[in-house]
Amino acid sequence: QRGEAFVMARYGTFTVGTQVIVIPKALKFEWPPIEQRNFVDQLVDEKLRNLRITPSGLCNDETFLRRATIDITGTLPQPDEITKFLADTDAQKRSKKIDELLARPEFTDVWALKWSELLQLRTEPNNNQGASYKAVLGYYSWLHDQLGKNVPINEIARRMISSNGSNFEDPAVNYYQLETSPLKLAEDTAQAFFGIRMQCAQCHNHPFDRWTMEDYYGFVGFFTQVGRKVGEDPREKIVFNSASGEARHPVGNKSVAPKFLGGAVPDTKGKDRRELLADWIASPENPYFPRHVANLVWAQYMGRGIVEPVDDVRISNPASNPELLDALAKRLIETNYNLRAVVRDICNSRAYQTGTRPNETNELDDRNFAKATIRRMRAEVLLDSISQVTETKDKEKFPGLSAGASSVKIVDGRTTNYFLTTFGRRDRVEICSREEVGPTLSQALHLLNGTTIEGKIRQGGVIKKLMDSNRTPREITGDLFLRCFGRFPTEAELLKLEKYWGVTEEQPKAYHDIFWALLNAKEFMFNH
Repeated sequence: QRGEAFVMARYGTFTVGTQVIVIPKALKFEWPPIEQRNFVDQLVDEKLRNLRITPSGLCNDETFLRRATIDITGTLPQPDEITKFLADTDAQKRSKKIDELLARPEFTDVWALKWSELLQLRTEPNNNQGASYKAVLGYYSWLHDQLGKNVPINEIARRMISSNGSNFEDPAVNYYQLETSPLKLAEDTAQAFFGIRMQCAQCHNHPFDRWTMEDYYGFVGFFTQVGRKVGEDPREKIVFNSASGEARHPVGNKSVAPKFLGGAVPDTKGKDRRELLADWIASPENPYFPRHVANLVWAQYMGRGIVEPVDDVRISNPASNPELLDALAKRLIETNYNLRAVVRDICNSRAYQTGTRPNETNELDDRNFAKATIRRMRAEVLLDSISQVTETKDKEKFPGLSAGASSVKIVDGRTTNYFLTTFGRRDRVEICSREEVGPTLSQALHLLNGTTIEGKIRQGGVIKKLMDSNRTPREITGDLFLRCFGRFPTEAELLKLEKYWGVTEEQPKAYHDIFWALLNAKEFMFNH
């Protein structure tokens, strides 16, 4: 059958792999004349042609606007924004809208949340070695500020890895307060910045990757000389280079010199090992960091990584399109690690703007980006979207945040509520690049019978406001559809709802029920 296979070979400490594409002899295929907007489309299409897969057609303007707004800003488009966009006849309106969304502060909020998860920002109130809320707030604020100023992501990484001093005066120092074990620091650094899970190599050579125990303990060696002491404030921690401490191989207890993953053994004599590591991570020559960041960005907007999961990079889990991943990494380096530039390239591509409806060639394919992925909004974005459409955002209050602040901005991984926990908000105890909580009965029951949707519809007063505006039943229903789905109702949908509008005194309840039904619909909860 048509498809792909992956062959891996191992001998001693050597591990290599290669992909194989299989095409049936009698398969008839003709590549359609489709637009290629940039290098992303060229490389996606090249793989699809090799597989004899035809991409789906472009999505319509309503779908594009809703998709891009959710992905880039974590919010829904406003009704007047939708009508203005649909009326615009400019051939470049999608590209201009992407630029507009990238300039909004919510773009920074979304990526601050993403990196807060990868860096495990959370308090440890019952652990004297853990981080206080003051420290975590400073860490988050610094991270948010760096991303907002478009500081190159490799420079942010360099600053964290090489940081010394007070975690109150230099928030980047908190990188060494959330985890203190050299082994765990090495593992978390490899997973957060390279997408490499090294844990297997702690006790034995990795069975499905190139990493040996020598590699593992060589990387641990960069973190064995991290010194810590308490400042004047008990919550304040001081990090410094202790200049002593070695990684020891469990077989023979021999000292293992610091060694870059898959690279050289640097001269560390008289030097801060973490500064050497920081320079290596931030260097354009680093073979892992730019590819991993490029893959993270791609997964954020396409629904799955080119390497999937994005934090499980190994020879036995190959990239679905290695050439595309290399090109995105190269683009990242060329733009001086400008996150917005790479996001702009991805969102302007035809690959990003395809529809979700499959054709007969791509209906079984989910890894080559021939069609868009249907994705449920993440927990924080879903709750904020419900608050947005019901106009109850100012009534939401989270600890440490002012009233009306979105849940995307929650600083501490330990802060949550029933809705967020039920829909998969992470506590950040472990590095996990993707939301793993799938559909559950608890989620369905809470949406149907819980206090979130029903309570917010009553609190927001949207129905009363719409009825007081003297709009017709069709116009009120159209506004509710625009709020929730980003589109106007079809004529068939309006005809089905006409019988529920009823006489004037019954209309408030009818509109309330329609609003409730739309918020419970898959079309609202999913980005598509």
